[in-house]
This record gives sequence, C-alpha cells and structure tokens, in this order.
Amino acid sequence: MATALITGGTSGIGAAFARALAARGDDVVLVARDAGRLGEFAGELERRHGVRVETLPADLSDRTQAQAVADRLAEPGRPVETLVNNAGFSVGATLLDPSMERHDRAAEVMMRSVLLLQGAAGRAMRERGHGTIINVGSVAGYLAQGHYPAIKSYVRVLTESLAVELAGTGVRVCVLLPGWVRTEFHERAGIKGSSIPGPLWLDADRVVAACLADADRGRVVSVPSRRFRVIAGALRHAPRPFVRWVSGKLSAARRHER
Repeated sequence: MATALITGGTSGIGAAFARALAARGDDVVLVARDAGRLGEFAGELERRHGVRVETLPADLSDRTQAQAVADRLAEPGRPVETLVNNAGFSVGATLLDPSMERHDRAAEVMMRSVLLLQGAAGRAMRERGHGTIINVGSVAGYLAQGHYPAIKSYVRVLTESLAVELAGTGVRVCVLLPGWVRTEFHERAGIKGSSIPGPLWLDADRVVAACLADADRGRVVSVPSRRFRVIAGALRHAPRPFVRWVSGKLSAARRHER
C-alpha cells in the first residue's frame, strides 16, 4: 500500500489532499504544528477510509524539526510514494516592515523546507524509480504584492527545475497553482475576502482532485479551473507595468479589508 506525506495536512488544501489520498487507499503521514488537531484528524481519516495514519508534529520554521520530516521521507524501510509540500501562511508584513520575523519564518516554511523536503523525497523516489512530488504554489506568484507572491513564484520555478532534474527517472513532479480557495487561510490572515467576486472562489476538494489528475497525467503545472487558467495566462503574458497596476489595486482592496 502506498504512503503519502502531507505538510500542513490538517486544514484547507492540505486536509483536502489527505482526504483524497486516503480515499484512494493511501496510508497517510500528516505533518502539522498542532499535535491535538493532528490526532483528531488522523482518527477521522482512519475511521472513514480504513487507512493507517501516522502523525508527525513539526514546526517547519524550526530547522531541526524540518530535518526530522526530511529524515522520515528518506527512510528506505517506510517509503513515501507521494509528497505534498503544502504548509504555508500569509506573510502579513510589508516589504518595508522593520521586523524580519514574519519574513524569516515565511522563508523557512515556504521556501527552505520545500527545497529540503522535495530533495529528500526526490532522492529516495529516484532510487526506487517512481513517486510523486506536489508543491503548492499560487496564481498569486504571477503578481507583485509583496513577499508571499515572491515566495510562490520561487516555488513554481523550483518545482519546474526539479521536474527537469528528475525527467526520465519515473518520478512525477507537479506544482499546484490555485486561485482563491475557501479555507482558513484568509481568516487566519485577517482577510475577509469581501472584495473577491463569488465566482472566483474555488472549492478545496475540487482543486485537489484536479491537481492529482494533472499529476497522474504527468503535467508539471496544475492550474485548476478554466477561469484561473485564463487569469494565469493573462498575468504571464501581460506587460509587467499592467501587472504592477493590477497588483496595486488588489493590495489596496486587501488593506481596506484588514
């Protein structure tokens, strides 16, 4: 039976990945900071899907704890067939903020740990000749709205680069670029989302189903929903002054919501 490891696996898109992978019969390793919430969700998955669920409490901003997750991915006796690098949060600090605390933590969780874990999983999977690595980016990575889009742009390029390195090895690599998804993400960031039109909101379970289908087909970049594929395409090809103008308008709306 295959095993999937998911970071940030107890809420939002991470929880949707856990449900989808458990539903297809994969055992699951859940990684998150809240041990109590990990235990509750693990029990739910086990009862509903009859799979084994391992919990691994870890704060990925702590390098020792992040390395423990990498060590789990590298264990030859307990191979992980699917890695989902999902852990993340809104940075919540401007580029001019005098404190680097939020920026440093964001870089550790959403950049360094992604690089660390995909490397550990990629080496093990390459040796076995199969496996799947999914990194969660964002359509926001095409915008210019501070550190978070810059991080998600990094994740996209990092994933595409990994796909180049692992080409022909049997290991599939995919970056998920969702748009606005109804999860706890915006609530935790203090963003009401009232300025975002209703039709632009996506369902986490549908986003994950589309991503897993794309990964199975060997697609390196997954943008769920036709509307966000159009938006992503427009942002990729639009003149950068226009993208900066759009980013400014979106940033102003977000500041108003906060």
